[in-house]
Amino acid sequence: MTAPRTEVDVLIVGGGPSGSSVAWGLRGQGLRVAVLDKAVFPRNKVCAGWITPAVAHALGLDLHEYARTRTLQPINGFLVGMMGTRANEIRYDVGPVSYGIRRCEFDEYLLRRCGAELWLGQPLARMQRQGDRWLVNDGIRARLVVGAGGHFCPVARALGARLGQGELVVAAQEIEFEMAADQRSACAVRADTPELYFCPDLRGYGWIFRKGDWLNVGLGREDNHRLSEHVAQFCEEMRLLGRVGFRLPARFHGHAYLLSHHAQRPLAADGALLVGDATGLAYPQSGEGIRPAVESGLLAARAILSSAGDFSAQRLDGYADSITRRFGTRTAAAASTPPSASGWKQAIARRALSTRWFNRHVVIDRWFLHRHQPALS
Repeated sequence: MTAPRTEVDVLIVGGGPSGSSVAWGLRGQGLRVAVLDKAVFPRNKVCAGWITPAVAHALGLDLHEYARTRTLQPINGFLVGMMGTRANEIRYDVGPVSYGIRRCEFDEYLLRRCGAELWLGQPLARMQRQGDRWLVNDGIRARLVVGAGGHFCPVARALGARLGQGELVVAAQEIEFEMAADQRSACAVRADTPELYFCPDLRGYGWIFRKGDWLNVGLGREDNHRLSEHVAQFCEEMRLLGRVGFRLPARFHGHAYLLSHHAQRPLAADGALLVGDATGLAYPQSGEGIRPAVESGLLAARAILSSAGDFSAQRLDGYADSITRRFGTRTAAAASTPPSASGWKQAIARRALSTRWFNRHVVIDRWFLHRHQPALS
């Protein structure tokens, strides 16, 4: 639907999980809410793609209903290790502990049920402040604009973020495709057991994740120097180990994001909020961004409602406080490539990653599943 010349209370720029979560949190509250996105959904989105039970709880998802026509792969274990060493298998007796999803399905599902007006296929081209309103694309007047457009969100740029400059980003390349019958037979990866392999220099990790007949393979690092070479080496190692007994499609897709402890983008301004990857909230150890996206969207909705219609930066400052309480304090980070861990740190990490206890209780339970952190009520 084309965005009309009209006025709304809240304009959300970006229809991914963070944006749809804001809209869902505002449903039924008497506000006119619209979502503007340059894409037409369903749209492809590169992402390893899993959600924890905490995400399902926060969003009130009916998983049985969702799984009727969409991919929902129960996860009951992980294979974890460092590249070049033997991996440990971690199993959970009570589960599932997570669920594999396809982002093209998950994002559209959340967007269609969020209750907002949807203006899709419409990029944000212009945004300027006029009194106590924003004028967007010369036709939309909004009392509040929420930037939910991911790492390169145009709202973040309008608020002064220098996208890609002075920011220490994680760069990733990945691919997701439906396997043919012969490929399924040659894939040793179990559908309920994603596999994670850390880089020897500790700057990132690669993964292989099977969701039924779909396979997702990727690698992310805290720098993009020779990223394609790292990805190719990882894929070849997995082929030689027999994890994926066939050559993967050549075209991988790239994306970038900020880790929460280093992001310095603003959270709130007069008449504006940033959520999810637009402000940089990916978990620092795993780079996982879906749960922070969803929770920041719900926290933003709470702040909007508690502001009682006063969308000044001062009244919206409670949102920044709630983000800090939930995800921790953010600190300045240098834009240069981080140095490799010293030899003794690598030796300690290699030893730790060889133990089942460390892989289960630290790597998986804390870094990836965040089981110590209760679901957002």
